[in-house]
Amino acid sequence: MKIEISSLEVLTTHGVLPEEKVNPQPFIFDISLEADCEEAALRDDLSKTVNYSQVCALVQNVATARTYNLIEALARECAFSILEKFERVRSVEVKVSKPKAPVKAQFGNISVSYYAERNSVYISLGSSMGDREKTIKAALSKLSAMRGIKLLRTSSMIKTAPVGGVAQNEFVNCAAELDCFLSPRALLDKIHTVEAHLGRVRSRRWDDRPIDIDIIFFGDKVIAEEGLAVPHPHYASRAFVTLPLKELCPEKICPLTHKAIKDM
Repeated sequence: MKIEISSLEVLTTHGVLPEEKVNPQPFIFDISLEADCEEAALRDDLSKTVNYSQVCALVQNVATARTYNLIEALARECAFSILEKFERVRSVEVKVSKPKAPVKAQFGNISVSYYAERNSVYISLGSSMGDREKTIKAALSKLSAMRGIKLLRTSSMIKTAPVGGVAQNEFVNCAAELDCFLSPRALLDKIHTVEAHLGRVRSRRWDDRPIDIDIIFFGDKVIAEEGLAVPHPHYASRAFVTLPLKELCPEKICPLTHKAIKDM
């Protein structure tokens, strides 16, 4: 179900110029939400929907809590704050207009739109060096502490033999489900940051490593980009990935093969 709030005006101070940080001017917000509100419609129950009065109050609070140089940053903050507060919201688009922007030209309006969506993401984690279970738990903790990522569930940890003919040590592996409203590329960047913080050095492929984190599924998206392929192209042939996934999400349907994880 779509909920739309249009022309919400907030008088506040945002802009690059010094005077914009002191003299309030109007900013106009248009907000479009996709939310799970079917039960609210059936029951006529406010508690089962997204309270648009609370959405307006949240955007007003964000817009007045601090000063932003760019309306791009303001729009992103509003979108993230909405997704964080309202779990029923699946996606949000926030348009911020600045009708009195200090531009030396005739114009009707200047605006920026920011879109973000909530996805269920499944990742695979493995470690073959040091205190392997501790390192995996540290990786999950670091990821979950990052904005836009929430750890929902983890599988049991299993021990597996190394593959690829390079690594010598036994691996510990698990899978995890994340609630994520970062983009796939942004999540990958965060994963690489966590791996680096925990000592991952990318030298020889298949070598022993303190931590390895792969994105297996990102919602139902199919992605084929430089350095990013989702679903992970080799996950179905790797028992150290599929076994934890069968415990965590046996009914999950792969968007490429259209097979359930339990049947792999």
